[in-house]
Amino acid sequence: MQNRIEKRIELKAPVSRVWRALTDYREFGQWFQVKLEGPFVPGQVSRGHITYPGYEHLKWEAVVQKMEPERLFSFTWHPYAIDPKKDYSKETPTLVEFRLEKTPTGTLLLLTESGFDKVAADRRAEAFRRNDGGWDEQMKNIDGYVSQKP
Repeated sequence: MQNRIEKRIELKAPVSRVWRALTDYREFGQWFQVKLEGPFVPGQVSRGHITYPGYEHLKWEAVVQKMEPERLFSFTWHPYAIDPKKDYSKETPTLVEFRLEKTPTGTLLLLTESGFDKVAADRRAEAFRRNDGGWDEQMKNIDGYVSQKP
């Protein structure tokens, strides 16, 4: 069982544009398909509702960890927390990190989600599998978003 998901994509947009798409809660919500209640603030909980078809009944909740301008945005959350009757608050969350690097043609976006070894054993493999596929989709989403809305 792997403990971390890693994705990388080169976006044909400047670092400043990618940073805004990641850290402006309204823009993040558009490509990530979540309606957030307010801005991302390090050390605070970000809340909202998923808008992805079929998952609209789910809440979004993450704790913003770091916002190092145009370099690193990170948060912790409970991966694949889709059972509205289950309390995930006792589980150790995973850490999601978005790192940005300038390239000659735009921005290299490196995504890492780590800490799956701390997810409850009965749901660890499914959470990893679902999030691995989900991050593939989200990388395509942000790519399309920053190219359509420069």
